[in-house]
Formats: sequence, structure tokens, C-alpha cells
Amino acid sequence: MDATPEDRLLDGRVRLRQAPEGYRAGMDAALLAAACDAPDGARVLEAGCGVGGALLAAAARRPAALFVGLERDPATAALARENVALNDMAARVEILEGDVALPFKTLGLAPFDAVMANPPYFDDPKALRAPAPAKQGAWMADGGLEAWTSFLLKAVREGGAITLIHRADRLADILSLLAPKAGSFQVRPIHARADAPAKRVLVRALKTGKAPLQLLPPLVLHPREGAKHTAEAEAILRGTARLEWV
Repeated sequence: MDATPEDRLLDGRVRLRQAPEGYRAGMDAALLAAACDAPDGARVLEAGCGVGGALLAAAARRPAALFVGLERDPATAALARENVALNDMAARVEILEGDVALPFKTLGLAPFDAVMANPPYFDDPKALRAPAPAKQGAWMADGGLEAWTSFLLKAVREGGAITLIHRADRLADILSLLAPKAGSFQVRPIHARADAPAKRVLVRALKTGKAPLQLLPPLVLHPREGAKHTAEAEAILRGTARLEWV
């Protein structure tokens, strides 16, 4: 009997098996899926898809789009394929093994209409105590943030959308790394509480976009007291609301 724990996302619409000792998809994956920019018929790539938490939630939210997840760890990619089958999404969700450190052209794929990623939050081993070996790849970016942004810029067509969730203190780096080939930036701060500084940001850019940067209203995750999540965050987690780009 398979002992891999199974979680439910989007109020039970998505089943997700996750290895108990490895990185587990959580709030960041839910927010990235809610922010996925994929009109009907679009081809969407998630770089570093893990076991498919954000990828499958985005696919459930966007049933008329096609999705590809790229994952470098073979065991994690295998579990992601199991999750695709578990959710009966094999007709429009595919998992490939590959590394963002390698050129996009090695995949032999045409550029996508949209790309998204939750890159590892650290690229300096001295910045935090070393994570458990099973979580090393999820927390430490071997090629740094530059490798991820470079790959995403190559993977998306001109005019296509790039969506990232990352640490708020890396916002300047994200903008500067994408700016040579992308623009029309939109930034949504993510606050744990209304009176706390933003710890995360969602960033959307268009390849070759020229519109001025927009700083959008923040998303607050937790109220000061009472419910675990704000009404807006709860609706996003349940899949009844999206994070729209305006």
C-alpha cells in the first residue's frame, strides 16, 4: 500500500501526494496558482514544479489551458506524474525532467504563452542554516536567481507573461534581471498581517512589454484575531477567487 501522504487543495478539487521528508507545497504554491495568467488555449510552463502543487492547482483553475511542469529531481518528477494521473489531468498536464541551469532550447519545445515559477528563496548557503537534504533543492538555487529569470525569459514568447512569487527583499533583483527583455511589471505585495511588512511579492511581467510599472493593492493573509485567514486569502485557498492582474 502506498504510504505517501495525500493532501487536498482547492477545497478538495486537487489531490496531492507529497513525500513527508521533502519540501511540501504550501501558501506560496497556492498564491502562484491563483495568479497564473493563462487564457483559454494557452500553453503554460512551470519551472521547478516539484510534485505539482502549484501546477495542478493552476490547471484546475484554468481548465482550457495546457500545462507543462519542469522538475530536475527524477524522484520528485515521478511523484508529480503520479499526481497528474491521480487528478485525471494527463490529457493536458505533462511533467518533464530538466534543469533551469540548462538552456531552454535543450528541451526542444516552442516558447510558451506564459511561464511561472516559485524559485528557491536562497542562493547563498551562508544566508541560513543548511536545510534538510531532502529540501536542499527547494531552498537553495544553485545558479542563483539569475539562472531562473534567464530561463524564464527564454521559455516565454514575445508578449507572453512571466509570473513569479519570491521574497520581498529580492524585488529589486527580480526587476533588474527581467528588465532587459521584459516590462509592463505588476507587483502585488503579500503581507502576513496588515500591520506587518510584506515578506513575499508576486511579480508579473510581459516579455517585450513597455507599460509603466504598477504597484497593486496588497494581499493580507491573516487577520489580527479570529479566523486563521482573511476572507480574501480563504477564498483564494478554496479556489473561489483568483489573484487578478489589472
